[in-house]
Amino acid sequence: MAHLEDEYLMGLALAEALKAKSIGEVPIGAVVEKDGELISGAYNLCEASSDPTAHAEILVIREAGKKLGNWRLIGTTLYVTIEPCAMCIGAIVLARIQRVVFGARDPKAGAVLSIYNIGLDNKLNHFVEVKEGVLKDECGNLLRDFFKNIRAEKT
Repeated sequence: MAHLEDEYLMGLALAEALKAKSIGEVPIGAVVEKDGELISGAYNLCEASSDPTAHAEILVIREAGKKLGNWRLIGTTLYVTIEPCAMCIGAIVLARIQRVVFGARDPKAGAVLSIYNIGLDNKLNHFVEVKEGVLKDECGNLLRDFFKNIRAEKT
């Protein structure tokens, strides 16, 4: 997939993240595409749903499975603004997603490259292609600013 397509699709994931921010959720967004077609988009809804598993990646995978009529999302790419956590990369592996593209690393919970290398481990039954750093500054700044504002409100 060409670089500009990656940037365009990450832009769509950022738009999803802005939806999360607008309702007070942690601003993380994700989209799934297959063969150049947008399949689904989602954003974090943990607070609104009182569900710790309502991460953007989990929600976008569920929606993609429904739209494609299969839990195996073979040949798809998941774009997410922040490096997936262990739960999310686990779901990505289980869903057989071919490729993950993320914006900024998550040094505290990132389980693809930062803390763990889930999805890249050949002991698993599925290997995920990973590309990092697409719109890294925009993705990272959105999250940093969100938490900076929360800390400022508490003081």
